[in-house]
Amino acid sequence: MTDKNKKAEFQPGRGYSKTDWDAVSDSPEATDEELAQAKPFAEVFPELAEKMRRVRGPQKAPTKVSVTLRLDSDIVERFRASGKGWQSRINEILKRA
Repeated sequence: MTDKNKKAEFQPGRGYSKTDWDAVSDSPEATDEELAQAKPFAEVFPELAEKMRRVRGPQKAPTKVSVTLRLDSDIVERFRASGKGWQSRINEILKRA
C-alpha cells in the first residue's frame, strides 16, 4: 500500500467497521524477515483462490468488436472526466454519426 492510500484514522463507508479498524490499527509493520517468508495467497489457499478468480467466459452473442482507435488526447480526457461509462458514451455518439 502506498503512503497515499494509507489512512491515519477511521473513515466510515470504506468497507470496514470501526471495530475492524480498532482491531488492526495498532498492528506492527511486517519485518523484512517476515516478508521474505511470506507465500502467495494462491499458494497457501489454492481452492479459495480458484473460487475468487473472476474469469469471464466467451460471449454468448458477441455484439461488440475490440478495435484500436487513435483519438486526440483532449477528447479522451474530456470523456474520461465525465466519469464511468465514458467509452459507452463515445460508442453512442459514433452510432448517431
